[in-house]
Parts: sequence; C-alpha cells; structure tokens
Amino acid sequence: MSGKIAPDQRLSEERLAQIHGVSRTPVREALARLQSDGLVQRGEHGLYPYRPRLEELDGLYELRILLELQGIRRVLDTEYTRHDVDVLGAELERWYKLRARTLEPDTSFVTLDEEFHTALLVASGNPALTEALAHVNARIRPVRMFDNLTPAGIEAIVEEHIAIAELVLDNKLPEALDSLQAHIDYGRLAVLERAHQALSLAALASAVRY
Repeated sequence: MSGKIAPDQRLSEERLAQIHGVSRTPVREALARLQSDGLVQRGEHGLYPYRPRLEELDGLYELRILLELQGIRRVLDTEYTRHDVDVLGAELERWYKLRARTLEPDTSFVTLDEEFHTALLVASGNPALTEALAHVNARIRPVRMFDNLTPAGIEAIVEEHIAIAELVLDNKLPEALDSLQAHIDYGRLAVLERAHQALSLAALASAVRY
C-alpha cells in the first residue's frame, strides 16, 4: 500500500520467502489473505500489488454518501417511519465500550467502521439500501486501507460515530444528516490523498527498476 513495490512487480513466493527468512507456506497463506482482502490482485503471470483506480473513487464515494444519507432522509421525510432503536442502541453501546479501550491503528478498524455505518443504515429499515451499501463497501474497502490511521484519528472517528448515533436516537435528524455527511467527506479526502501518494511512490519505484 505504501507504493514501494511497483505495481507491475510480481509478488514471487520464493523471493518474498527469502526476503523475510521464512518458508513459502506462510508466504502463500499471507498472499491468499491479502488477495481475499483485495490488497493484491491476480494478473497474467501471478499476483501483483493492488493499486487504486482513482477515476472510480469519486463516483463510489458519491454513491456511498447518497445511500447513507438516504437512510436518515427516509425517516426524516416519512411521518410514521422511525429508526430501529434496538439495532442502533446496541451499536451505540458497542462504541461506548470501544471508546473506553485503546484501539490499534490497523486495518481491522476499517471493518469496525464499516459495521457502524451498516448498522446505522440497517436501523433506517430499508434492506435494499443496506444491500447496495455492502456492494459499494466491497469495492472501496481496499482503497480505504490506504487511510493513514493514527491513535488520535481513531479517537476522533469513535467520537463522531457516538455523536451521530446519539443524534439519531434523540431524533435530531437534520443535525445527524449534516454530521454524517461531514464525517464521510473527511474520510474520503484522507483516503484519496493517501492513495495519490501511494501511486506517486509506485510510479517512482517503476522508474527506478527501469
């Protein structure tokens, strides 16, 4: 993800085993996991580092924002529709507990973040919106791994999740709508910036090889 390996450089099991001083078995298992996470991709002659397609990102993030905001808008605009208090209340309790912990700034936090946004949309009561969001998340997940998470950044995200959920449960939906959009927009800009940096380093790595 750092871009230090050129995107056209094949990830050889034998070479990686030599570099890390291990047998080929753990290397093979690691590559399989990375491929399942979308962080390496299969090419004509083997596996290669994943590189984001920046031209697709804006459209995917635009769709993500539309889906998530629509979950709040449908409740806001419909007199007899309410968020599922049990679903969102349980998710909020989970984030209260996470706030009390020291979370490691690794890619597993991306999964936790996805689960919050999914729960928020599930609570709005439209399964079709949730299904569409799952599809979008699957496509942008590898790119979200480029986000340079820090302890301070994680603390900020946790607080924002809690604030958004509390606003929704308090039925302060216009404020929740604004907070959710700002929250996603900030994350989008951070990911795009990191992805641009990685692509620049990858281009440099390619130039050095040749």
